[in-house]
Amino acid sequence: MSVTHEKMGLSLTQEILSHLGLANKTAAWGTLGTLRTFLSFSADKDVQRLLKAIAGQGVDRIAILDVLTNRSREQRQLISRAFHERTQQDLLKSLQAALSGNLERIVVALLQPAAHLDARELRTALKGSGSAEDVALEILATRTPPQLQECLAVYKHNFQVDAAEDIKSETRGILRDLLLALAKGGREAYTGIIDYNLAAQDIQALKQAEGPSTERTWVLVFTQRNPEHLVRVLNQYQWYTGHELEKTVRARFHGAACVALLNLASVIRNTPLYFADKLHQALQETEPNYQALMRILISRSETDLLSIRAEFRKKFGKSLYSSLQVRLGWFLTWSPRASSFTSTLHTVGHIHGLENSWVSG
Repeated sequence: MSVTHEKMGLSLTQEILSHLGLANKTAAWGTLGTLRTFLSFSADKDVQRLLKAIAGQGVDRIAILDVLTNRSREQRQLISRAFHERTQQDLLKSLQAALSGNLERIVVALLQPAAHLDARELRTALKGSGSAEDVALEILATRTPPQLQECLAVYKHNFQVDAAEDIKSETRGILRDLLLALAKGGREAYTGIIDYNLAAQDIQALKQAEGPSTERTWVLVFTQRNPEHLVRVLNQYQWYTGHELEKTVRARFHGAACVALLNLASVIRNTPLYFADKLHQALQETEPNYQALMRILISRSETDLLSIRAEFRKKFGKSLYSSLQVRLGWFLTWSPRASSFTSTLHTVGHIHGLENSWVSG
């Protein structure tokens, strides 16, 4: 691949990431996501446009980008089916053949069902990247029970092994016990009734859980209690002891176990803030962590990305949007469409002769 094509692929990769997180100024209807259902959706028209984009000598990456980042995940699945019905070919494989690098990986993530993306990321975290306390915990702790069940079912189907078996073989100690408990999905449902006695018991148990034999207490409380109850425990723990529970975790645990418990506490306290911190960290690395940016922006774009953006601005004093611009060297144009606003970002210079700003069709 030529240097020109590599630069083009990188800039378009950056465009896709930015589309997912910043496509709209307001939340999608009925959600706190930023990616809404495209009202003028026509699977047949999108298939026709994608076929045109990958036909001939040159690949129209702009057209591919415009379609995939302006459709909901459900609509993208409908496009995939319509593509297969029309061509007897798999859309994902067709696009993979036309693309490469980060751009290819992001398109794969966009076209995969959510459970398939989660299963793949979970497998990589457990078997390849050594990031079980980070990525594996993120997936197991932040997905809804139905989402988690589907992810684990896909994991077993695709990799011919239960995720629990990989957790047992690849992790140890309290990290293993935390991940196994989360994978079981046994967290109590919130009934609307505040159990003050149980909160007091949990606080006392955590205060006394100092020795190695008491690690089970931490696993039980952090993975079985409902989130509303745990927020109360975390807040009251500080009132009773004069310091946050996280201080106790840092003094009591080390390494991956400490990181996992701190991450889990962050999820419990404020899930959008947890993801805002992860996005900020991904942008602060020497080379931006595209995998983390991709995973978070895609997985949260239809659920709570608006809240994540708000927490990002509140904590870091700047918008997620401007942070992506500054860190990745993007320019911004707003392109009004019939039903939504599409943000189009690209690097300094020309892409296939495009001007410094453009309006999508």
